[in-house]
Amino acid sequence: MSDIEISSPFELSFKKSSVIDAGFKASFSNLLYMITTSGDKNKIKNIKIKEIKSMIDSFTISDEKFINNEYFAKLETTFNKKKILSFLEKRNIFPSIPIRNKVLLVPVLVDAETDTIYLFNNNIFYERWNDIKNNYQLLDYLLPTEDLEDLNKLQEMSNSIETHDFINLIKKYYLKDYIIAIIYKDKDNVKILSKINLNNSLKINNKKYFNINLTNKKDLYIILEDLKNTYEDEWKKNNEINTSIKLPLTISIKSTDYKKIIYLEEVLTGIDLISNFYILNFNNKLTQYRIIYNGSPKTFFNDMNNRYFDLVMENNIWTVK
Repeated sequence: MSDIEISSPFELSFKKSSVIDAGFKASFSNLLYMITTSGDKNKIKNIKIKEIKSMIDSFTISDEKFINNEYFAKLETTFNKKKILSFLEKRNIFPSIPIRNKVLLVPVLVDAETDTIYLFNNNIFYERWNDIKNNYQLLDYLLPTEDLEDLNKLQEMSNSIETHDFINLIKKYYLKDYIIAIIYKDKDNVKILSKINLNNSLKINNKKYFNINLTNKKDLYIILEDLKNTYEDEWKKNNEINTSIKLPLTISIKSTDYKKIIYLEEVLTGIDLISNFYILNFNNKLTQYRIIYNGSPKTFFNDMNNRYFDLVMENNIWTVK
């Protein structure tokens, strides 16, 4: 689902349908930003509005108003999951489950000319990191609160800061996911070492930027956007849906347990890794569903367990207890 604001000048050439079509394109673009990496997103260009509309299940227009000869409204668009997955699969793109996550970000600015470390004050990355937040971005960043003790510890180990584990600082915030960004500023060049720890997987990323003036808002925002895209891509890779995996599973449930059957179908519809399911067979005792799952049996078990289903495996069939 994508929720955006649409607007257009209210002139003689005004066509509400054209404004809505532009909104559909923007909603589709937002969705792609949420579920594909920046590299894969660039593979999808010039998609016709007819094809985008074919993947829409429903849409709602609300809060319509005219202000100073301009039309404004909110557009909420619901896309068909199966059609979106099929669209991406044809282009050999593995999408990600759009899971939002809060991470601790520790931006450490190192002035190479003066050999000075800035963690809070005079650290433009700390001050401006959360200036811009797009609704399609999945990571929310918590920055550390100002603590003189943390700064003093970093300054004591300026020569070995890249190998510092930051564990004492990280423990204060009770977040399992964190990113340490060590930013070296040397005149008009910037080098950034990022230690990205997401889902207990540590990745190291290095970036270099040349002819940069950090006091120039445009230059700074280019770096911030690039870093955020990098971190978003790493998060999405942790949550990829491998549509090339089509694991057939069978799940059995008592036919007389009507409420649980209704809930089961709701759950199966809502799990992103399930590309399809249908009733395989049924009688007055048991109803069996065939599920096409884009993941491992262990992940399926965890998905169902997280939704309060107690499953046991009997003769290659998952049985709801």
